[in-house]
Amino acid sequence: MEAFSSKMLLIIFAFSFITHFIQAIERPYQQANTLFIKNSCSSTTYPRLCYTSLVKHADSIQTNHVLLTCTALNVTLASAKSTSAMISTLSKSQGLKPREAAAMKDCVEELSDSVDELRRSIGEMSRLRTSNFELTMSDVQTWVSAALTDESTCTDGFQEVNAPGNVQTTVRGKIVQVAQLTSNALALINKLATSHE
Repeated sequence: MEAFSSKMLLIIFAFSFITHFIQAIERPYQQANTLFIKNSCSSTTYPRLCYTSLVKHADSIQTNHVLLTCTALNVTLASAKSTSAMISTLSKSQGLKPREAAAMKDCVEELSDSVDELRRSIGEMSRLRTSNFELTMSDVQTWVSAALTDESTCTDGFQEVNAPGNVQTTVRGKIVQVAQLTSNALALINKLATSHE
């Protein structure tokens, strides 16, 4: 019995040593990845949101500017889609005045355009090559700028309506977050575009 417990202790010790060793090897890479994201986000308008939205993807981004930009676009697209769905559901709520419902419906249309533009920019980024870099980046910048304009239009239109407090706060907060994510993605796109000059 004593020999068995000694062997178990030895196995546990060996396992914990190997685990600690592997973590010690991986840690510098993980730190480099998160530092890369933090430094890249520092040039955006909303660096804290940029970092928190991208750091969970650090392992796939690594220290690659194109992957960072593509991830920022995908995170923004996911947020735009979920916000659009939420506002669409809220626009059908009981108790909304016609003007409030109309503002939400317009906002859903603007966000739908924004989602399409973000999708197009992601599709274009997947075809990015050295030979077409300038043209592709120019197209991506145009589409993401248009998406940001649509989101701002949505915010402006909704501001003019006096919706019930919680609804307005929720909707406005979600739209503002999408616009901030889009602004950050555009900043990263602009940085990538100039890095190639």
